[in-house]
Amino acid sequence: MQLTVRAIYISPEHNYFGHYGKAPGEAPLVEVPEVEVVTGRGIVGDRFFDYKQDYKGQVTFFSQEVYESVASQFEVTDLGPGVFRRNIVVSGVDLNTLIGKEFTVQGVQFRGMAECSPCEWMNLAFAPGAEAALKGRGGLRAQVLTDGVLRCEV
Repeated sequence: MQLTVRAIYISPEHNYFGHYGKAPGEAPLVEVPEVEVVTGRGIVGDRFFDYKQDYKGQVTFFSQEVYESVASQFEVTDLGPGVFRRNIVVSGVDLNTLIGKEFTVQGVQFRGMAECSPCEWMNLAFAPGAEAALKGRGGLRAQVLTDGVLRCEV
């Protein structure tokens, strides 16, 4: 697996999670050059850090290739992959193949738990129809199995 970390994002608060039927929040998503990840807890400084024990989405991954595909499909040129509010944007791997498997990124061990299913907010945040376009390729929810630091490589 030749996986490359393209971008890293954290946010201290939820904008969509827990907001069903209400307006989205306005917490900024911050692009950072590196993050510290902690076994069983997630990314230091992120909204899901210590969210709950054995949480399946301690870290979320999103594919650069999927981002480029939907950006092209909807002719979106003014929004980056952070709009989907996933933590780690990667290239070079089909994230769905990592569901149920352990994998390593830059020396940090993860367990792929489930697809990061797209939700209705994608239609507002990115483009009408984005939720349907991302079905089956919305990213990967993962648990952190070892401590470490992840760094953006590009």
